[in-house]
Amino acid sequence: MPELTVEEARSAAAEGWIWGYALLQNYRTMCPQAVDQDDPRYVGGFGHFRHYSEPFTPANTDVVTPNNDTPYSWAWLDLRAEPYVVSVPAVDRYYVLPLHDLDTSYVGYIGARTTGSEAGDYLVAGPGWDGVVPEGIAGVLRAETFLVGILGRTYLAGPDDVPALREIQEQYRLRPLSEFTGTTAPPPAEEPVWPVWREEDLDTVEFFTLLDFLLQFFPVLGTERELRGRLAALGVRGSGEFEPAALKPEIRAAIQQGIEDARARLEEAKTDAADSTHWFGTRAEHGTDYLTRAVGVDKGLYGLPAAEAWYAGWARDDQGNRPPNASTHDHVIRFAPGALPPARYFWSATMYRLPERLLVANEIDRFSIGDRTPGLVYDDDGGLALYVGKGRPADPKQAANWLPAPDGPFTIAIRVYGPDASVLDGSWTLPALSVET
Repeated sequence: MPELTVEEARSAAAEGWIWGYALLQNYRTMCPQAVDQDDPRYVGGFGHFRHYSEPFTPANTDVVTPNNDTPYSWAWLDLRAEPYVVSVPAVDRYYVLPLHDLDTSYVGYIGARTTGSEAGDYLVAGPGWDGVVPEGIAGVLRAETFLVGILGRTYLAGPDDVPALREIQEQYRLRPLSEFTGTTAPPPAEEPVWPVWREEDLDTVEFFTLLDFLLQFFPVLGTERELRGRLAALGVRGSGEFEPAALKPEIRAAIQQGIEDARARLEEAKTDAADSTHWFGTRAEHGTDYLTRAVGVDKGLYGLPAAEAWYAGWARDDQGNRPPNASTHDHVIRFAPGALPPARYFWSATMYRLPERLLVANEIDRFSIGDRTPGLVYDDDGGLALYVGKGRPADPKQAANWLPAPDGPFTIAIRVYGPDASVLDGSWTLPALSVET
């Protein structure tokens, strides 16, 4: 293979960084959860669920932009030796178990919207598996990487609903195919030497050392053959042997410049990215738009596709303050009559402090507000005004509709579960986040 020029190396590094950003951010979560047994976030290794049944509070800091609508069920699968079977009970509420590849592209979904409320067993197979699907399998999900993640969500009606939620979660099961069929298990896959996650590697040439390791679990796809070829020309072949120190100084410098180019492109792309319509989805839905995928990963890793749940918020208020800041202004969100978020299931608005994107402690322990919030006071015409501020409003109506904010910058995430077509096509839009005068 001809040696790359400095400009070719810079271009390949920029493209490879944007494409590989999702893989590294995914590993950033997978490593403590599935690999590092000493980490408090450890779920038990591959092939185990860890459920969160209690509502999140500001004390929970291991997940950014958490929600209390649908507590999480985490799991990771290693499909190198054999497929897994995911089993679910009959579920009387909204739930979804989305399975994602190593690059966060969704493999498929098990849940209320896609497979219904009935109990079922679903086979998850890795690349190249051509075995016999056993009888009784309700569906087959075919992954394109050997490592697959699950971030399940199950609806929680409130604190009193926790026991019922936990009963459902405990019936989600993961079994290797051999255990499901009662046959002899194949030999286990070789245990790799998992790299230690280092935050600083995202913005240095070491990014490609970790990417090179991860690519051994990611066979080359036809649609990405050219891109993977350019990475291979840099020495990133999936061998786990990429060594930045062995590069010529001018090539190493070009790769670093390419990373900086890519980071600038990502920062620019996410500046005014206001909603999640195209951020999350299957590989077919993403196509080759890796930049938009990277925006979604940066804004909300493992967000659901828009058909399942639509996310939006406000980068600035109606006076141009960016980000909005509750230390200087109170705000109001006014939904016109008939213009509340149109949802098949439910909607919510959750407050987060910036820059941490964590829940905000407040005197009434209200971290979100939405169509299930008791005691909301609607306008006489059927509209709804939500009051956003650091202090409880004196007016009783405003206090009933108060979403507490931090004493400083904040962001609000609107989540619409089962969004109407009008949300997806843009004919329904969010109202302004208005400065209260």
